[in-house]
Amino acid sequence: MAIARRFQISHHEVFPHGAFIVSPVTAVLDFDQSTRDAKVQQVDKDTGELIWSVDVLDADPEAPKKSKTVSIKFLAKVQPVPPANDSTSPFTPVEFSGLTALAYIDDNGNRPRIAWSFRADSMHAPGKAVPKATTSGEGRAA
Repeated sequence: MAIARRFQISHHEVFPHGAFIVSPVTAVLDFDQSTRDAKVQQVDKDTGELIWSVDVLDADPEAPKKSKTVSIKFLAKVQPVPPANDSTSPFTPVEFSGLTALAYIDDNGNRPRIAWSFRADSMHAPGKAVPKATTSGEGRAA
């Protein structure tokens, strides 16, 4: 069977009711390489680019509690910049381009469950033009 482990999926399929940034964009730490005194950022083994993450609130009112907030990862040489918050909400509305998903088994609870790992190429304000890709890899997802 030739189904890729990670597959393309549209922002609107994952977040049909919208998504909101609820954290700053942060470096994903490499726990194997980091020490108490020296934190090391995780690097993508295929591209060599740094991995960044932002937490997003899924606005779906029927989303289960464990799925209400998800992390979206990016591969980029520099820290990705989220869109400006032009709304009256304390949370920044966002859309993701180049979104991919990878299913995995989360066995950190009483019962194992299927969970999802998401990556995006870029993020932008809803309804705005998708930012152009850069040659330096800035804004690509992990």
